[in-house]
Amino acid sequence: MVSTAQLLGDLVRLPSINPMGRGLSGPTIFESRVTNYVDAYLRNLGVPFERQAVAPERENIIARYEPPNATRTIVFEAHQDTVPVEAMIVDPFGGEVRGGRLYGRGACDVKGGMAAMLLAFTRLVRERPARSARVILAYTVDEEHTFLGVQRLVEDLKADAAIVAEPTMLNIVNAHKGVVRWHVTTPGRSCHSSRPEKGINAIYRMGKVLGAIERYAESLRLSASDPLLGPPTLSVGRIEGGLSVNTVPDFCRIEVDRRLIPGEDPLAAPRHFEEYLRRQTDVDVPFCVATPWLHCPALSPAGSEALVQKLSRSIELVAGPRAIEAVPYGTDASSFAGVGIPAVVFGPGDIAQAHTADEWIELAQVDQAAEVLYRFACDF
Repeated sequence: MVSTAQLLGDLVRLPSINPMGRGLSGPTIFESRVTNYVDAYLRNLGVPFERQAVAPERENIIARYEPPNATRTIVFEAHQDTVPVEAMIVDPFGGEVRGGRLYGRGACDVKGGMAAMLLAFTRLVRERPARSARVILAYTVDEEHTFLGVQRLVEDLKADAAIVAEPTMLNIVNAHKGVVRWHVTTPGRSCHSSRPEKGINAIYRMGKVLGAIERYAESLRLSASDPLLGPPTLSVGRIEGGLSVNTVPDFCRIEVDRRLIPGEDPLAAPRHFEEYLRRQTDVDVPFCVATPWLHCPALSPAGSEALVQKLSRSIELVAGPRAIEAVPYGTDASSFAGVGIPAVVFGPGDIAQAHTADEWIELAQVDQAAEVLYRFACDF
């Protein structure tokens, strides 16, 4: 069987950058190189698999291990894409190994988890243990931006449980916040900046809107709080407007990031936001709240109790006791839970290393994660 360092190094050396709505292009964009690599690996392994079209140049790849007499089905899922590589101080696609760590973009988030799942899946196929669940191995696209891959995957998926790979330091995440994102725009009228009174400055208009948004964000922070995850939150993360410094801008646009707690409807959040803004007397300018371009519900711990118990047992046998945690970020796990499949998040690596300039992962922890997943499949 291929070594952990070789497999993970191969995956890291294959760029799979998510452009994340920024218009990036070129030979490092999208996940097709990783998809093709896994395709060839699975062909060599001799297991049935399919490529599921999601968007141009973007396909989920789904393999199945079908042991005789299996009565339960589990999903091992990881995303193929990574964030961009600007400002990295190591070769993003080098896959260099130093001191037991493998470096490169995606090594921690989440190709280390991908490798661990593929190693466990390979061992199941080759060793065919006397007792095992049926395993669906799914590698999805576009997790880093809009969750398109997992949302397509779960449309017609049947399973008893799902483990989603993210860097958790071999702890179990059974609850996390959800997220919904949308744009807000203000219109204006352009003119030469030497005669600004002839135009309408869209950026000045957005300034009025932003003041009200800041108040709204504070009201959310002081609202009802989830006992594990705290309150819902809202942040404006990007702003753009105008064409040049010597032209009065005729548009301004911001991107809003809203974090959800269990029980909140992702699509109700922007409606509530807009209703608040329209009630504010100091927002006396036109604005438009666009339809969300991303929405992912929160993950509640309810329903995953038995899954957590069994996975905890497998982890303890390999790595000793580990924590059960709630986290503020979102993952693919909530999309599984949303269609009635109990799901948790588990994997090697530290989230503090995700998206960093020198991203790395401990290879020993990838091996531990693979062993945990193999044992879990045999015990489920």
